[in-house]
Amino acid sequence: MLLKKTLQSKLPQVGTTIFTKMSALAETHGALNLAQGFPEFDCAPELQQLVDKYVRSGKNQYAPMPGALPLREAISKKTEEASQHEYDPITEITITSGATEALFVAISAVVHPGDEVIIFEPAYDSYVPAVELSGGIPVFVTLDPQYDAIDWEVVKSHVTGKTRAMIINTPHNPTGKVWAASDLKALATLADEHDLYVISDEVYEYIVFDGREHISASSIPSLATRSFVCGSFGKTFHTTGWKLGFCLAPAWLTVEFRKIHQFLVFSVVTPLQFAVAEFLAEPEHYLALSAFYERKRDLFIGAISDIGFILKLSEGSFFQNVSYANLSDENDVALAERLTREAGVASIPVSAFYTRETDYKTLRFCFAKHDETLLKAAGLLSKASW
Repeated sequence: MLLKKTLQSKLPQVGTTIFTKMSALAETHGALNLAQGFPEFDCAPELQQLVDKYVRSGKNQYAPMPGALPLREAISKKTEEASQHEYDPITEITITSGATEALFVAISAVVHPGDEVIIFEPAYDSYVPAVELSGGIPVFVTLDPQYDAIDWEVVKSHVTGKTRAMIINTPHNPTGKVWAASDLKALATLADEHDLYVISDEVYEYIVFDGREHISASSIPSLATRSFVCGSFGKTFHTTGWKLGFCLAPAWLTVEFRKIHQFLVFSVVTPLQFAVAEFLAEPEHYLALSAFYERKRDLFIGAISDIGFILKLSEGSFFQNVSYANLSDENDVALAERLTREAGVASIPVSAFYTRETDYKTLRFCFAKHDETLLKAAGLLSKASW
């Protein structure tokens, strides 16, 4: 029986994401997938053994809704060591189904119909739909994909009486930009002046290069009191398929966060939480990540340096943007698709991170791959027709 009413989409502009499309295209043509942001290598054997340990020891039923307490305690400890801000593991830390859930719940908790939310673009693709599903209005501060600095006077000009929140991301996907302490201080001043909530996406917190330091929103007291800090173990431990994330927020915000979280997923895979909690006891497991990925960035950059790209070295994350503006006038979507089919290397057109799909003649490559994959991809790109 056919329904008599036509379904009105809540996200009429949303289709299949560019990440899904490019990965499918890569699979169809047997191309090297430097498009979607997932590591090609597996997690540490010790972590796998811990998962097995907790599965076999019976940690297979529902975890508490806020998350297994040992994991929340481990997160509290590592956060205090990094940012000198102490989060109460009982009332201020929630384990989520990946950072995407954390971001969605944080946005849902504070955004009401008609509220404006400032988003810096290029932006990760989950931000805008989450804002719109809450009836919010995205307001964009548009940056070049290889930007050097944020003009905070421009940012301030986007704030109105309807502005409710700002979403930030550092280290940034897709640009690889790491925000400086001055940026976080400027953000704190603006948020204080206009009483704004801040949703801080920090999933690449342990992947920063060239001696830089990741500055968390939690490290600035006035920001910590009004921020949801969202993180993930998927990027840190090469376990993106586990979808294990977390949200740090003051108790009064966590109350509202958990009201939504409990009806969205309730709790997250139990043995994984206990395994990661024990694995976190050795800081080298995550503190070594920057050096690991910096070497891979440098390997990839060195291998593609003769092609003629305009390059600004990634400062963090495991992505590298390359501008081909001096090589071709081809649209970035068309070029990314053609390189996948003809050269055998998949990338992401950076226009996909802009609401108006602005073409900056820039592609994003993921270098979280085996060395041989990166070198092979570079060789194929060097032989490609530009």
